[in-house]
Amino acid sequence: MSKPPVTPARTKRVGAQLTPESIIEASLRIAARGSADAFTVRRLGEELGTDPTAIYRHFRDKDELLLSVADRTLGEVLDSIPDGLDWKGRLRALAAGSLAVALKYPAVSSAMASRTTRRGNEFRVVELILGAVLEAGLDGAEAAVHYRMVGDSLLAYVGQRAAYLLFDPEVRAADESSWSREYRTVDAQGFPHITRLGQQLAEVTHDQIFHARVEALITAIEQRAGALRGA
Repeated sequence: MSKPPVTPARTKRVGAQLTPESIIEASLRIAARGSADAFTVRRLGEELGTDPTAIYRHFRDKDELLLSVADRTLGEVLDSIPDGLDWKGRLRALAAGSLAVALKYPAVSSAMASRTTRRGNEFRVVELILGAVLEAGLDGAEAAVHYRMVGDSLLAYVGQRAAYLLFDPEVRAADESSWSREYRTVDAQGFPHITRLGQQLAEVTHDQIFHARVEALITAIEQRAGALRGA
């Protein structure tokens, strides 16, 4: 009886064969699977088939890797924005792209909600938002403040949505059902406004919230630019 063919043992790649690019791509693959451990050297070593410590030959530490991966995701956001849009359209497209990428890589976006990558694609995002507020009619300190308002608001919202996806499904289900359960059974005398709008609260969607926030940011820029022109 012939022996079954011998399966070669899996060999690990040496660190010299890795590149920063391959490590970033591996991190993104892990993050896209909804995993919260995209930046652990053990998990990356498994994904890459290499000694986990080899990653440190290309990145000083996990934080440097996180910032590099996050900047790559900003490149995906920028690539999603069509050419030829006016300032409102560019901000709306930036917001939509940011949310889409955050939901694609929740571990990255949740970690970066209060961070800055200090890299090329982030500079491009800042340039885009500044260009939009300048086109709207703001300048100087007003432009700087409203750029931060837009940037920080988007980071906060998409980071919040991304972090939520990392909770266990049963935890999310309990939170989502609270609007049609616990909030619908509060004492009417103690919480008259919740009681009056209970049904409407339960019907609000994430998309409605996101749209309202983005439009509120645009309206705030428009109103401030109009006030300055009329001053």
